[in-house]
This record gives sequence, structure tokens and C-alpha cells, in this order.
Amino acid sequence: MNTIKTLISAALLAMMSLSALATDLKVGDMAPDFTLQATNGKTYQLSHFKGRQAVILAWYPMANTRGCTIECLSLVKDGALIRQFDVSYFMASVDPLADNLDFAKKTKADFPMLSDPSKETAKAYDVLNLFRVASRVTFYIDKAGRIAKIDDDINPKTAAQDIAATLKSLGMTPRP
Repeated sequence: MNTIKTLISAALLAMMSLSALATDLKVGDMAPDFTLQATNGKTYQLSHFKGRQAVILAWYPMANTRGCTIECLSLVKDGALIRQFDVSYFMASVDPLADNLDFAKKTKADFPMLSDPSKETAKAYDVLNLFRVASRVTFYIDKAGRIAKIDDDINPKTAAQDIAATLKSLGMTPRP
């Protein structure tokens, strides 16, 4: 019985981290605006960045789970690689803010983690999966507010390095 529970739990966790099978959003589309609370006590609105700075929005399934912790720790450890570019970057989930606050504290996250408990923004970005959590998908949004890239092939261990490499390949502006 214990083995069956373990197998079911492992299967559920694996399926939760599966990328979205398809999205209605495409490269070149305007990114859906959002207003979300963050773990640093601020509220962020995508439209505030328009014309000012590119935005990286890295959706993850659930706070305090193995893969999400690995991804977050990558962004903590190698975040300097991302900060070389003129971008703001966020991890986002449909977790309540309290869960993300706990997660940010445990991982010592030095960047804002956004909470979308209403799931409206996750729906707008078409990342909500069968388990009603976000799939692991990263959106690269340029200064004009357009989607420059949608990455659904995320390696949690190298997330920060991969984001920095993508920013370079997209020709994103280095930080002044």
C-alpha cells in the first residue's frame, strides 16, 4: 500500500511539472497585463515596465516542491548572470502569497516571487494545467510588452544560466 501511494505521489508530481502542451500565445503577441502581489511586499504590474525594461516571467507549479526549489535555488545562486541584462525577473505561481513568502524565505530568494491565487493571470498566459497549478514555462517579454520567447523546456538546475543565455541570444540590452 505504501508503495502504491509513493508511486501515485511521484506520478502526480511529475505530471504537475509537465509543460503546457500548447498555448494560444505566440512570439510577437502582446503579453497579457497583470497586477500581482510579490514576496517583497510590492505589487507588480506588467504595464509599468512597458517602454522601460524587459521582463522575465518564470511560472512554476508549486512552492516548496523539489523541482521548484531547485529552480529557485538556481536563480538565487546564479542570478548575477541575469542581472547583467536590463531586465526584471520574477518567478510566479498560483500559490497563495503566504506559501510563496515561506518559499522565498526558505530559499533565500533575492528576487520577487509573484502570487496568482485567483489563477486569472495563469489562465491569461495559458499555463494552468490539468492539476490547476501552473506549468513550468518562462516568458521573455521585451520592452515593448511583446513576447520575445516562450520557453517550456526548463531545466530547473540550470534555469538561471539558461535564462542568461536566452537573453544574450535575444539581443537583450546589457545593464548600464
